[in-house]
Amino acid sequence: MRVVGQSAVPTIILALIAHQIFRRHETYYISVHASLLFGVPAGVVLALCWGSHPANALHIGLEVFKTYLITLGISVAVYRVSPWHPLARFPGPYLRRISHFVSACIYIPGNRSRHFAALHRQYGDVVRTGPNELCIVDPSMIPHILGVPGVPKGPIWVGGSLSYKTLPLVGIADTEEHMLRRRAWNRGLAPPALREYEVVTASRAKQLVQRLQEQVGEMNLGDWMNRFTYDFMSDMAFGGGSELLNDGDKDNMWTTISDAMKIAMFLGHVPWLGVYLGYIPPAVSQLKRLLSRGEELAAQRLARGSTTRDLFHYLNNEDLPDKEPAPRRQLIDDGVLAVVAGSDTTSIVLTSTFYCVLTNPDAYEELQAEIDRHFPQGDDPYITQHHRNMPYLQAVINEALRLFPPVPGGTERRVPQHGEPVIAGSLRIPPGTSIFMPPWVLHRDARNFTFPTSFWPERWLIASGQLSLEKARLPSSIRSPWAQAGDQGAIHPVDFVHNESAYIPFSYGPMNCPGKGLALMELRMVVTAVFQRFKIRLREGWDPSEYDSGFKDYFNATRPELPVTLERR
Repeated sequence: MRVVGQSAVPTIILALIAHQIFRRHETYYISVHASLLFGVPAGVVLALCWGSHPANALHIGLEVFKTYLITLGISVAVYRVSPWHPLARFPGPYLRRISHFVSACIYIPGNRSRHFAALHRQYGDVVRTGPNELCIVDPSMIPHILGVPGVPKGPIWVGGSLSYKTLPLVGIADTEEHMLRRRAWNRGLAPPALREYEVVTASRAKQLVQRLQEQVGEMNLGDWMNRFTYDFMSDMAFGGGSELLNDGDKDNMWTTISDAMKIAMFLGHVPWLGVYLGYIPPAVSQLKRLLSRGEELAAQRLARGSTTRDLFHYLNNEDLPDKEPAPRRQLIDDGVLAVVAGSDTTSIVLTSTFYCVLTNPDAYEELQAEIDRHFPQGDDPYITQHHRNMPYLQAVINEALRLFPPVPGGTERRVPQHGEPVIAGSLRIPPGTSIFMPPWVLHRDARNFTFPTSFWPERWLIASGQLSLEKARLPSSIRSPWAQAGDQGAIHPVDFVHNESAYIPFSYGPMNCPGKGLALMELRMVVTAVFQRFKIRLREGWDPSEYDSGFKDYFNATRPELPVTLERR
């Protein structure tokens, strides 16, 4: 017993030292974690029990390990809630200050963005949502966080990718490396390349419309948007390899993607655990299956060689004969990112756009009239030349993106651990701090947009000067007329709020979504083609609120069911 008592002080001191090492030097090396968590107390036990009876050694060992790990845990928790922590001055729930596990568990149901919104209503524009994490909804901070030079990417993709060694473009924290990797994406998604992709986009959009024409009775429109976007992005990223529009989702790829994103969301908030589980394939089988599918498609594309100028053509530097091809692992990671991120996000926005229009008869009528003016029956709806002259179509898409951003919680940024703090006005964000700026919250804030939760495409026409406020139709959820200045619900010009600096559905700055132009081309073409060919009705008696409540945040958003019936026009 005397030996146990003598070991307590050095064990406690070593645990406190280990905490300082963990705090100052973040690492994902399992060997380092094992050494600090178990190697140090094991060394104490060996020093104390050399030559002792095994029974005594076991007793002493248990006491040393218990003292060490309890001290380490208490030290971490006390420091994180103490006034000495760099983020102590920021308000937020105390439990979430202690561990990211709390946040990860809270987000399991997919309500992360709604949690963010609730916290901001309670605590203000800057909320501490984790031990070293802030959530900010002050639009004036967007250029400082997301702009130039901005804040590098955070480690959320380490957990989602199950590795800190090989990351897709979206997860690369080193800003210089990120911008270097992005060059191929920029070439492959620049306007000249997009013009080359119009033929492929039109081909898949025609196939979608043809398959919709073959359907009888009610269908879930979102399922068809899934099939279209996955086939199209497989064409873009790997030159083909998917025919969900023709064959259906026989391999349950969308179930795999949905399940994988749920796992990735959880592990993204505890990235070290994602690295650990990466060594145990059965524990993350859905993520592994997704990566394996990417490896298979990349191998097939490399074996076929270049046949078209698809996105892979640029990612593999095939447009630069004097430049070395990209490493195989990089092609796989970026190809999987293109297919999953490109298909998932565009499918979400397409489904949400149809939902918004179908639940707002005035908007349906206005959009239909504009489409019929530019694409009357018999005209080819798959050409893009008229899109620039269709302001209401773009307003509808902008408004759907505002209400239902495809990445509702935004992406994580982190101030470098050993860098300088970010200072903007009176706000000082210390090194090592992760930051979220959730579009869902920014877009639905009454300080940024009038009628923030209503679908109102006219706001974009008013803001651009194409429609006067007095002549604009109110959202269908607002029944009062403009007419009298004193009427309830009336809006004066001074009341109109439209802060586009708070509108970030594709993020912002040099590390924003490179696929914005491609996504908008898909959206315009598909919406135009479908509304030209069909009258669309929602299921009789279906409650539209089910869509809003079913819109979940797992990195990318989910697509709730959208039951419709189509009728040929």
